Amino acid sequence: MTNDIYLSEFIPRPKLVVKETSILTPRFSVIDAHNHLSEPFGGGWDQRPINELLDAMDAAHVQAYVDLDGGWGEETLHRHLDKIKAHAPERFFMFGGVDWPKWPEYGDHFGDWAAKQLCAQAARGADGLKIWKPFGLSVRDQHQQLASIDDPRLDALWAAAGELKLPVLIHIADPAAFFDPLDSTNERFEELNRHPDWQFPSPPFPPFMKLMNDFKSLVTRHQNTIFIGAHVGCYAENLGWVGKMLDDCPNFMIDISARISELGRQPYTARRFFLDYADRILFGIDAGPELDAYRLYYRFLETDDEYFNYGTSEIPGQGRWYIYGLHLPDEVLRKVYYDNATRIFGKRAL
Repeated sequence: MTNDIYLSEFIPRPKLVVKETSILTPRFSVIDAHNHLSEPFGGGWDQRPINELLDAMDAAHVQAYVDLDGGWGEETLHRHLDKIKAHAPERFFMFGGVDWPKWPEYGDHFGDWAAKQLCAQAARGADGLKIWKPFGLSVRDQHQQLASIDDPRLDALWAAAGELKLPVLIHIADPAAFFDPLDSTNERFEELNRHPDWQFPSPPFPPFMKLMNDFKSLVTRHQNTIFIGAHVGCYAENLGWVGKMLDDCPNFMIDISARISELGRQPYTARRFFLDYADRILFGIDAGPELDAYRLYYRFLETDDEYFNYGTSEIPGQGRWYIYGLHLPDEVLRKVYYDNATRIFGKRAL
């Protein structure tokens, strides 16, 4: 006789006895190159006194913080520039964004208009451009046609970013399983069942690999512009593919935000990847300036701990697996934590 239970009721407690290392202080100072300050991802830290935010960063040994919330709109960008960056300009980099709903108004000249807007954002103090995942999934032109990621009508925008020396941090696809049917074979079933709006089946959405191939086409065509692929280049499940794109596109960087769950379940491959591409990887957590989250990332990068939870809930939120530490050497840690970001964002962060 078997006893069936709901998956949500299955909360196994590992009996494995292995060491647990607490990393309270990272080996080097940190620049967080992918994070937020406002809801829903940044925990509403933009509503707190600036001194509380700086204290939280100091506690985590975060020297500088890249806030991507300007990608939500210019109102947010201007508010964060005035309320946060103006009070500690050496600690914050603020990214602007694109007002996609304006495309029908400007038609085929939308790229030129967006380029002018980016120039204005840079003059106002923006340090980069953030592109959210609706680009490629739901952004439509004046004909209500889905805009391709490598649409040549946007060339002026990407060229302007290159001329301004502003990096473009771009998130064009979610985990590959989000594009698969939501059935018993989907490894992210519980997560997608909780958030059905995170699923992007094809049709009506483009296939995952079309998004990725169009992304590579875009980055290849604009080699004078620095592109940062969010979340391990948006394809943490296939480091071979991401590595090939890094090989082919010298203007391409990646960050590791919100993907230690993927990296940590392939520790041998991930460690080789970090060693091979140490100059191309940026640190980031995508979880607000939260001390426990930072220390979890430090543990993942610095220790050889085995089989530990990558989240804060008893059941990991992105999938039912645990992760392993990468135990990276100091020369790699310093580049990932700090040096690579100073090369991209400038010496102001030193």
